[in-house]
Amino acid sequence: MNAVYLDHNATTPLDPAVRDEMLPWLDPRPANPSSLHAFGQHARRAVDQARVRVARLIGARPDEIIFTSGGTEADNLAILGAAASNQSPTRLVTTAIEHQAVLNPGLHIRRLGGSLTLAPVDAEGRLDPDTLLSSLPGDTTLVSVMLANNDVGTIQPVAALAEPLHRRGVLLHTDAVQAAGKIPIDVEQLGVDLLSLSGHKLHGPQGSGALYVRRNTRLSPILFGGHQERTIRPGTENVAAIAGFGKACELARERLDADAAHMLALRTRFEQAILERIPGVTINGRGAPRLPNTTNLSFEGLDGELLVLNLDLLGIAASTGAACSSADREPSHVLLAMGRTPAQARSSVRFSFGRDNRDEDVPRAVESVVRAVQRMREGRR
Repeated sequence: MNAVYLDHNATTPLDPAVRDEMLPWLDPRPANPSSLHAFGQHARRAVDQARVRVARLIGARPDEIIFTSGGTEADNLAILGAAASNQSPTRLVTTAIEHQAVLNPGLHIRRLGGSLTLAPVDAEGRLDPDTLLSSLPGDTTLVSVMLANNDVGTIQPVAALAEPLHRRGVLLHTDAVQAAGKIPIDVEQLGVDLLSLSGHKLHGPQGSGALYVRRNTRLSPILFGGHQERTIRPGTENVAAIAGFGKACELARERLDADAAHMLALRTRFEQAILERIPGVTINGRGAPRLPNTTNLSFEGLDGELLVLNLDLLGIAASTGAACSSADREPSHVLLAMGRTPAQARSSVRFSFGRDNRDEDVPRAVESVVRAVQRMREGRR
């Protein structure tokens, strides 16, 4: 029996059209886009085409797209690159529910003599823009607020921060890694200066990503080498991954409405069935706007990690949160920041749907969750 994959927030299957776009660049043909000969210029055209495709997904200009190795590097480049551009120590303000790719650069800034402030969120995982703005230290240089949370799917009011921050001369970065391909993104409407993307979250290749850098935004490199990517991100471009990432962005843009509606329908049916059939289940973040594909459920009295393992034996792939934190036995920092107890946080499981899921996946997943929960609860008696 084929497994049902419900962990798309961790990574997504490579779309066949993306694979086809990459294959020509994986053969023995030389492909260094910096070379002046025909081989190099052919590769350069592929990179340029991908840059246009990525820009179109978020309403940016092609020359505002800097290719990276993924979302983590894009976040690091945004935060540490902005910090390196400052003459004085950086004061970073972000939220308590950010991805580690934002929180850990913030800790690094603190070690270098800057400061890190974590803004709180409410019980639904949503930031109050007025609270952040009213408590913003006067010498803040950068604010980073994720567009959508990877654990619970809560969508943040990033656009409400842009104008007030810019009046104070503060840069605004958003980690849009989980949002891209699931909700519309327009950098002009958001008003952000920096925005991070990752290819493997929208059916592109792992090891691909980009940072949007608004024109005239000061950003220093954190790597040093050649003149690739306007010297902001030196190193020979990974043409195959970039070409695939560009195609994935094109597909995400074309299929956005259909994919979102499909995933939301699957998630709604799944949540309704789980709540009807299993007592003691809470949907974390249910009262806030969420990504259409994401549901984070707390199962009262159970260990979420053990539930994930039991589901895996039944052919259902889910997770307890961010894949990069899966080896960490500590409860989700996101759920703790939302006011959940450690026991409640440890009882949570994230299910994230994708465009490749089918209608019949829902009843099978529901039956498996019901079966696993019943077994675990009976075993505790």
